[in-house]
Amino acid sequence: MTSPSTQAATQAVRRPWIDYVSVWRWHFYAGLFCMPFFCWLAITGSVYLFRPDIEAVLDRPYEALALDGPRAAPSSEARAALAALPGATFDHYEPPATSTGAAQVVLRRDGALVRMYVHPRTLQPLKTIRDDERIMDVVSRLHGELLLGPRGSMLVELAGSWGVIMILSGLYLWLPRDRWRLGGLVYPRLKLRGRAFWRDLHASAGLWISLVTLFLLLSGLPWSANWGSYLTWARNHWAATRGAPDWTIGGEAPGAQRSGATASGNDGADIPAVDAMAAMPGMSAAEMAAMAPQAQAQRQAQGSDQDLQPLDRLVPLAARLHPARPVWIAAPAAGARDWSISSHAQNRPERITYSVAPAHAAVTAVQGFADQNIVDRVVNVSVAAHEGQLFGRANQAILLLNAIGIVLITVSGVVMWWRRRPKDALGAPPPSARASLRAAPPLSLVAIVLVLALLLPLFGASLLLVLLLERTLLRGLPSARRWLGLR
Repeated sequence: MTSPSTQAATQAVRRPWIDYVSVWRWHFYAGLFCMPFFCWLAITGSVYLFRPDIEAVLDRPYEALALDGPRAAPSSEARAALAALPGATFDHYEPPATSTGAAQVVLRRDGALVRMYVHPRTLQPLKTIRDDERIMDVVSRLHGELLLGPRGSMLVELAGSWGVIMILSGLYLWLPRDRWRLGGLVYPRLKLRGRAFWRDLHASAGLWISLVTLFLLLSGLPWSANWGSYLTWARNHWAATRGAPDWTIGGEAPGAQRSGATASGNDGADIPAVDAMAAMPGMSAAEMAAMAPQAQAQRQAQGSDQDLQPLDRLVPLAARLHPARPVWIAAPAAGARDWSISSHAQNRPERITYSVAPAHAAVTAVQGFADQNIVDRVVNVSVAAHEGQLFGRANQAILLLNAIGIVLITVSGVVMWWRRRPKDALGAPPPSARASLRAAPPLSLVAIVLVLALLLPLFGASLLLVLLLERTLLRGLPSARRWLGLR
């Protein structure tokens, strides 16, 4: 008869490398890393959902001004703004939302955009602020790059990638092993107490938010510094999808400047769009950003000699065309002739750009959502949904409830971990013969992780690094392996 010690040894040998406890442990590690980021993204993202509402409140003091006469011409407003900010060049003009509102003239000086609210009667500046210092632009950078630029964007991308693994492994752990029941799976059993209650809350809340959170994680990847550049590189290998992307990549790239015929990113900040001469097929975002300072130098050379008289004809035309707000009326890029009237609405399918001949305010070309290539249409629809603007208040409500759910599973996960953790270890689920006899993860789960590692290079590199550390360095550190729950 085989002794108990021999049986245990045999089970240890036969235990698969990836078993139930392995998935549980990876879920635990991914959660410890991701959850602080997820809470941060949930809070900042919830604020950003209401960007149009918040900016409308902030601009309210400048939308109902007392006027004792007719408004000044838009070109006069633009010239007054230029005179009040020496050394600046005109970037674009945003018509007021009301007939008594102040125009917003956006200038560029020293590589930064400066927004000036100009009184339509006295032509005096009412407020001057850099675009990157506006409240919602700061919230956007807090959300997408932690105010750390491209490095912060890559950190958020890494957390998002591991978040996908955390959700997939959590769904696998959620699956019932014996019988299906609603309590504890679909809703928490409120009569329970202690760790069982927190487990129910964690599992049921995680189920409800899993699909929306997966969508948010995947739809946010095109904006990240690493994967966004990877997507642009792949996108530019086909003639039908070549050109400058219509979204930010890791925030505004260092040194990237926007042309007069500008585009807007997901957060409303500047994006490394390019002049007509720079929008060449096959160019990567980095190459376009490198060429942008040359175009800026040409615009700087134009200085205050630029003819702003077309604004007097284009502002009434924009009112008749009625594109979704906010509306930008921009001068032509260097070497171009037509001005542009473009919508920069956060609901991107509503965006449209009119090219206008300045002499007679005649529309020469129209480019809308339907004119974009399939990649850009998919990304822009996902961006609009990600920002809560695709289908109005319902979109905002779904994402707000999802953010609350993320906070709930974070709190419940931390409570469960804190209650069960030993004093001398991290508290990861340790390997055990009993747990290893449970059903091994399906091959589809392993296949999904491998596919993600290939499609998300930053995640793939980090996964490989973690596996190498576990199989090499940590093998010679038994105390570290014990603390991490690897033995």
